[in-house]
Amino acid sequence: MKYNSNFKKVATLENEIEAGLLDSILNDRNIPHAICSYNDLVYDGIYQMVKGWGYVSSTDFYSQEIVDILNNIRKSSNDD
Repeated sequence: MKYNSNFKKVATLENEIEAGLLDSILNDRNIPHAICSYNDLVYDGIYQMVKGWGYVSSTDFYSQEIVDILNNIRKSSNDD
């Protein structure tokens, strides 16, 4: 999805798998969002070790729904 200037950071993502799953669910539900990675080849992944894999951003309107979806993803992965 194209980045919108009204987007704000909603949550930090722990890894690429979580990011991909969240992206898929948000696309299925037509929720506008952007997934951004902290990966930077110049710093050889240092930011990802400190800040997490990346983050999801969206408008305020969808923020709580995205957080709820992400919490459900994390809960189901911890239940396994």
